[in-house]
Amino acid sequence: MLDRARQLFQENRRETCTAHRPGAKPMKESKLADITRDVLIVGAGAAGTTAANELRKAGLSVVVLEARDRVGGRLWTDVIDGAMLEIGGQWVSPDQDALIETIDELGLETFSRYREGDSVYVGPDGTLHRFTGEMFPVSAETEKVIAEITDRLDAMVAEIDPDRPYAHPKAAEWDSITWDAWLRQQTDDDEAVRNLAFATGSAMLTKPTHTFSLLQSLLMAASAGSYSHLVDADFILDKRVVGGLQQVPLLLAERLGDDVLLNQPVRTLEWDDPSTGSGAGVTATTDSLTVRARYAILAHAPVLYDRISFVPSLPRRQHQMHQHLSMGFVIKVHAVYDRPFWREQGLSGTAFSPYELSHEAYDNTNHGDERGTLVGFVSDQNADDVFELSAEERKERILESLSHYYGPEAKNPVVYYESDWGTEEWTRGAYAASFDMGGLHRYGKDLRTPVGPIHFACSDLAGAGYQHVDGAIRMGRLAAAQILEADRGDDTAADDAPELVVAEV
Repeated sequence: MLDRARQLFQENRRETCTAHRPGAKPMKESKLADITRDVLIVGAGAAGTTAANELRKAGLSVVVLEARDRVGGRLWTDVIDGAMLEIGGQWVSPDQDALIETIDELGLETFSRYREGDSVYVGPDGTLHRFTGEMFPVSAETEKVIAEITDRLDAMVAEIDPDRPYAHPKAAEWDSITWDAWLRQQTDDDEAVRNLAFATGSAMLTKPTHTFSLLQSLLMAASAGSYSHLVDADFILDKRVVGGLQQVPLLLAERLGDDVLLNQPVRTLEWDDPSTGSGAGVTATTDSLTVRARYAILAHAPVLYDRISFVPSLPRRQHQMHQHLSMGFVIKVHAVYDRPFWREQGLSGTAFSPYELSHEAYDNTNHGDERGTLVGFVSDQNADDVFELSAEERKERILESLSHYYGPEAKNPVVYYESDWGTEEWTRGAYAASFDMGGLHRYGKDLRTPVGPIHFACSDLAGAGYQHVDGAIRMGRLAAAQILEADRGDDTAADDAPELVVAEV
């Protein structure tokens, strides 16, 4: 299976993953004019391909329409200038049961992130500190404050059901104060605030901490089991998949064969609730085909719902809710060197600083690769600022920031690449969508609620595994289960319906 996964990656890389470069060749375009299936799935990422496989196993026919010319959604592995890079998601955490189960079932292998040696931290005065363990090398007083607030947050997170954060008795209160403001109510220690804030701000939701609520931050932590888990890099960034995490949706899509169609953005989705008796279900139109189905799953980020013209329009509740969801913004920076030189200095490659342009960086060297790869992240306001610069100036600024962690050799990679998901037409940001102030407790209960025959599935809607591949798989399974339950209900209703007697004349 692993050899097949590698072959699949090579085929996908040759034909699809080069789409961001001029002259790229599309993988496959459907020439079909009319398709009828039980279920239409829009989006061939981890959620969509999971749902399709679950429905297939239950005996329903499916078709997956993907707007891009590749499978994977926000999972994307490519070779840039001879270096294999995971442009999208890549990490596997020990609590991500759904993902780990899928990886095992597909026969893929994982390897641990390199973490031998010291981590580094740049303080507010620009001084570099080496350290080991989880706590940053701050003053004893600041360390005490961070520990106390972390304990407080862990206790609050323990009360949060990640699938129903809006149901907490204090949901409205916690959704009405920003993450930054709440932290500053706890302490006037600015270094403590910055280090606590960036764990869910710059590092996860990738938005400025004054733009989202305490409740949204607690959900982010609850999705990982605790706030302590979220700030523990050895936990949250534990392993990677040999050959890249994109192999998960690629292998799932391979099982679906010709029922995965690329370059097929859905333009119009006509729908009617099957329970009304019309039996119309959904009719989707792309530029080259029409798909009729009894159910649909929208398995893509909520910020893309408005790219589809719904007939009739979605209900008012959905229109309002979707306006309160937006993507974060982060640049994932890949710097490849002829060797992992930082290891020679006794460094693990793990680096943090809320004061640096790149607020965190890691040893991202591929399994079995003699070269060394660093991955750094520049998010929210910092990302906005550097995109005001030319590409060369931006590269210089980012590499300068990495050199503050690793020394001057970091300024001279042999391969440099920026993952810019904000430019992707069918993504529009990273890592995932989150609510603005007050939106989570107001609309959270309706986030996954089906609209007639239309169901929703993506990592942005998950509780456990929120904004991770684990969450996408969970949501794909949930949407499939909802449809199977609805389908059983329809069959029961049909069986119970009175027999139609036609009188003879």
